[in-house]
Amino acid sequence: MADQNLENLETLITVSRLLSSKLELSDLLLYIMKLAARVVNSERASLYLVDERTSELYFDVALGLPESVQKMRLKPGEGIAGTCYRDGKSIIINDVSADPRHARKVDDESGFVTRSVLACPMVVKGSVIGVVQAINHLDGEYSDRDLKNFEAFASQAAVAIENARLFSAVKEEKRRLQIFFTQTGEAALLADASGNVLLANNAARAYLSGAPEMGAHLNHLFAEMELTPGLDVLLASQEKTLHFDAMRQKPKKLYLEGTAIRLEKQSGPKADGHGGWLLLFRDVTAQRQEEALSRNFLSLVSHKLKTPLTVINGYIGLLSDEVRKGSIQGFPATAVDTIARQEKRLGGLVEQLISYTTIEELDPSALKKTLVPLENALTEAAKLCESSTASLKLSETEPGTLRFAFGPESSAAAVVLGYDFKAAPELLADKELLHGVIAVLVSNAIKFNPKPARSVLLKSAPAEGGIEMTVSDDGPGIPPEEHDRIFQKFYQAEASFTGQVEGWGLGLAYAKKVMEAHGGRITVRSSASGSTFSCFFPS
Repeated sequence: MADQNLENLETLITVSRLLSSKLELSDLLLYIMKLAARVVNSERASLYLVDERTSELYFDVALGLPESVQKMRLKPGEGIAGTCYRDGKSIIINDVSADPRHARKVDDESGFVTRSVLACPMVVKGSVIGVVQAINHLDGEYSDRDLKNFEAFASQAAVAIENARLFSAVKEEKRRLQIFFTQTGEAALLADASGNVLLANNAARAYLSGAPEMGAHLNHLFAEMELTPGLDVLLASQEKTLHFDAMRQKPKKLYLEGTAIRLEKQSGPKADGHGGWLLLFRDVTAQRQEEALSRNFLSLVSHKLKTPLTVINGYIGLLSDEVRKGSIQGFPATAVDTIARQEKRLGGLVEQLISYTTIEELDPSALKKTLVPLENALTEAAKLCESSTASLKLSETEPGTLRFAFGPESSAAAVVLGYDFKAAPELLADKELLHGVIAVLVSNAIKFNPKPARSVLLKSAPAEGGIEMTVSDDGPGIPPEEHDRIFQKFYQAEASFTGQVEGWGLGLAYAKKVMEAHGGRITVRSSASGSTFSCFFPS
């Protein structure tokens, strides 16, 4: 239950970040459609907005629906969505065939079959601005927990839609800009191109030193804070949007996270130069403190487990020696072997925890970069895989190929790991961290492939500004909607955590942290025939 609640919380936090990062209304509505089904594990989602002129619901975004369906409108009280809109209350229906509120005209026109529906009103300041629906739960029925999560999502979506609408108004006329500043829940500052404040809301006044009145410079307002990127960089940027962090140490720690939006002067329909900056930011102190607490907890747990594991490993070694001598036979010998394998597995999990907690606090300036021969790095990574992954044994080596056996001896899978580093035999990296990244990608390629014979290929090649290393497998592939989520900590691309695939779900999060520390990146391409992870190391 606790794990499920934590996963739900992390999902909602991720959703909140995604929604708050979108200020263009058209992009935001598409994101809401894509995220709504994911939040409560549903087949499809639909989004209705309220036409303020007619008080009807209409499809603003209708992905994959016929044109006739896109033009449909629902009156208050018509269908499930209309009822949700009229009453301003959420609705769960796990069998729509038995509910008279279900408006079948959408199904009749689209050919889609609706079995169950979870509908929530999107409410801003007491008014319903739309209805979001999740359709057809993929795993049983909608529950009260689904309802709570979806209501939280609907609330976030409503606020995000409202902010996006207000932002559009900001770009068109000053009166709407003033409305945006007074209504938005985030701290907001409007400054000219030089950084002089033109307008600020009460939330901004609460966070910044001195009163951000007309004419005050951003340098003065953020004088007690450390900005990343720096204010000079921000004001000189040509990007349309730029994310920034601000941190104050005294008298009490404060963390702000925000977006700087470059405004363009308007002269009729055409842009006429730099019109200044709109800074939107919010207090994320509690979130950052929770993250630090989580890191400290993981570090403490992992190191506390390390000591007893060392003792267990010592005694298991002695018992294993007795088994090899024949002093222990039969069932006791089998038990010793089983305990040894599980101790190895647990030791690998603890090492993963320690590695991740270490990399989270890594200062990029502390990297020990050298030119690392990739063939040597692969050899060391293979040893790491073998020592940390239960039932994985290196059986044979030859030029260009390593062979492993994975699983119990009676049914071990054959793994062929090929490599070709001729185009780029070495790259600039921290040697130990590079070993860890290769080990993560190789072990994942082996563990998440159910085939009895598995193939993994490592290659390197020059790329613009650096070297690209790829790790490809012939596994089942990764669904497109999972491509970003698999790099989150404690996440595995499975329908549910069953424990059948060993690990914490930290490997790819670790690899991403390492690549970011190197100033590089890690990406994934995937299809039904396999996945390829690409790591770019700048020169």
